[in-house]
Amino acid sequence: MSWFYIVMLVSLIVLSISGILVFVRIIIGPSLPDRVIAFDLIGTITIGMIAIYSLTTGVESYLDAAIILSLILFLGAVAFAYYMRKSHKSK
Repeated sequence: MSWFYIVMLVSLIVLSISGILVFVRIIIGPSLPDRVIAFDLIGTITIGMIAIYSLTTGVESYLDAAIILSLILFLGAVAFAYYMRKSHKSK
């Protein structure tokens, strides 16, 4: 086993642990923006895991799924920001 695969394995383990911690943040988050940011972070962690898996296996088509997921996450973040701006304007 080469150093490359060891580093990739450690990276996947660290990302998995951070994903679990962020999921806990979603459950106990005190406010809606905290939960939305945590959900966005889970998506970002997933993109990182897809990229690492793609590097490890050498299959580049997984990166297309990561790009699509990042676009969806970006649109979700913009929609939430728009929602928060509208809800604070009406008060």
